[in-house]
Amino acid sequence: MNFELQKLAAAHSLADESHRTLRLAFGLACANRVRHLLEDPRAVELLDVLQTYVDGRTDDAALQIASTEASRIANHHRGSKSIDGTGHSAVSATYAVAAALAGKALDAAEYAAYSTVYGYGGYAVNDPDSFAPEYAWQVATLESLTSTQLAAH
Repeated sequence: MNFELQKLAAAHSLADESHRTLRLAFGLACANRVRHLLEDPRAVELLDVLQTYVDGRTDDAALQIASTEASRIANHHRGSKSIDGTGHSAVSATYAVAAALAGKALDAAEYAAYSTVYGYGGYAVNDPDSFAPEYAWQVATLESLTSTQLAAH
């Protein structure tokens, strides 16, 4: 759990409805970090729908349809029988996309961090230090997005 990210999110009231766009943009950034780990081409396409939404090129209805489909794909991911954990990386990446599309930015961040660390090998998830680089990136990214959004208003 990225406690520094949680504190930053609370300090900026990320959960407030007025910060929906920020949540979606941050979730998108996190999911894009693990885009290369997605196995289902449709999950990649749905992540692109989120990008078009954040860019203002699609509407709430398209986002809702994409969110529902991403949740279905994540919940039906075949998983992995691999003992090294790399297959779990794809599962977590798919859940990161679903969470990002649902506007659950902190969940997307957590799934993306697990996806990244599982990519190192299954053993890595038991080492908290394995998460440090990803957690630092997440905090820096949310700080940057928050600063950009505040400057725009």
